[in-house]
Amino acid sequence: MPPKSTRPASTPAPPSRGRTTKSKADPARIAEIFRRFARANPEPKGELEHVNPYTLLVAVVLSAQATDAGVNKATQGLFKVASTPAKMVALGLDELQERIKTIGLYRNKAKNVIALSERLLAEHGGHVPKDREALEALPGVGRKTANVVLNIAFGESTLAVDTHVFRVAHRLGLAAGKTPLDVEQGLLKVIPEPYLRHAHHWLILHGRYICQARKPRCNVCILSDLCTSEDKWFHGAPPKPAAMQKVSP
Repeated sequence: MPPKSTRPASTPAPPSRGRTTKSKADPARIAEIFRRFARANPEPKGELEHVNPYTLLVAVVLSAQATDAGVNKATQGLFKVASTPAKMVALGLDELQERIKTIGLYRNKAKNVIALSERLLAEHGGHVPKDREALEALPGVGRKTANVVLNIAFGESTLAVDTHVFRVAHRLGLAAGKTPLDVEQGLLKVIPEPYLRHAHHWLILHGRYICQARKPRCNVCILSDLCTSEDKWFHGAPPKPAAMQKVSP
């Protein structure tokens, strides 16, 4: 939480705790949150680079406990030589490990990528399945990874709850819960249907670039007047949502 000296002198004093007039569960407030997201960034995109559903799946598996930028750096060369399950298996475990060794946990991830590629060839004709159960049966693929693939590759209205989504959902009062699944189910209940397709990206980008964990950038947040979080420190007028504020920390 930023020190008091970081607030502009003209910033009004924050309201006292528990006296906000905006209910966290207010459907109108939640709808306005997503209207602003949509106005600022109508077609949000994931930041993992890929060329097809298979390379997306591999990139997401590699991204666990790693940054998208770090994964992209490693996969730029990898996907030029191995963009299908057959090519990945032909590349082999040793060469794959060498190409992704800059990514954390690369040895175990490489084993999973080879194993899931073999499974895709043996059971799905080399294609990434559109079925959640089939996706989650693949080595190294959990619910979050399956949700990302279903959303980005196949256009389904799924929500992948990572640390960013988990944090933003709680701070904005969109969903409560102690587990990612709890938050996912809560979000699916309250987000208006027209916004579900892109909600995953909006929430991730907002958490990554604006509603950051250690020092949320409340003064440039387009939702600051709608936020009821105790972590909120700026109480002036929000900027106009002309464009999603994507500024590196």
